[in-house]
Amino acid sequence: MRLFFIRHGEPNYVDDCLTETGKKQAAAAAERLLLEPLDEIYSSPNGRAYETASHTAKAQNLPITVLDYMHEISWGGEGIPANGHLWTLANWMIDEDDFDFGRDDWREHPYFKNNSATRDYDYVVGEFDKFMKKQGYVHEGSRFLCTTDEQKNVAVFSHGGSGACVLSYLLNLAFPYTLVVLPYDYTSIIVLEFPVNKGKYVHPRIELFNETLHTRNISSGLKFQEKSE
Repeated sequence: MRLFFIRHGEPNYVDDCLTETGKKQAAAAAERLLLEPLDEIYSSPNGRAYETASHTAKAQNLPITVLDYMHEISWGGEGIPANGHLWTLANWMIDEDDFDFGRDDWREHPYFKNNSATRDYDYVVGEFDKFMKKQGYVHEGSRFLCTTDEQKNVAVFSHGGSGACVLSYLLNLAFPYTLVVLPYDYTSIIVLEFPVNKGKYVHPRIELFNETLHTRNISSGLKFQEKSE
C-alpha cells in the first residue's frame, strides 16, 4: 500500500474554506495526482481539507470518505506559554531545552502535559490505528503485521496538526519532534510505502516528502494558524 498525505490548500481559517490561491493549489495538486491513480480518498471533515480533496476526487471520479477524527487538532491550556501553539513550543523544546526525545516522555513536559493537543494526539492516533488495521496493517511497536495481499494507493487530505499526529505515529517519532523536523506546505504530497508481504512484519518507507512542484508559481508561503479551532 502507498499511503498519500495531502495538506489542504491555502486557507481562509475564519470561514474554513480555501482562498482563491488555495483553490488554484488544490486544482494543481489534483492534476499532479493524476500521475498516481488513487483507489481510495479520505478527508478531514473541515471545509478547507474537504474542498481540497474534492478537486482530486472529481479528477479521478472517486468518492470521498470523511474521517471525522482527522479534523485539525486543538491546542492550549492554563499556564501554557505562546497560547499553547504547538510549533512554537516544539521549537523551544529543541532549541532552548535540548529535550531528549529518546529518553524522556514529551507528554510530561510542561508545554504538553496539560495541553489539549496531547489529548487530541492520543485520540487521532488511536483512531488511525484502527484505520490501518482495516487497511491490512496491524501496528505492533515500531512495525506492522501485514494481513493483506492487496496493493493500492490511498490518499488522506488533512492538516498540519492532525497530519503530524499520524506521521509521528506511523514513523515512531515523538510528536513535537515531528512538528519541527518534518514540516510540510499547502497541498504538499507525502507518500509512505507499506510493503505488501502478507503474514510478515513490515515498516513504512518514506517514498516522497513535501513535494510542492505543482504549486511553484502559485504559493505565497505558509500562514500559521495562531489559534486552534
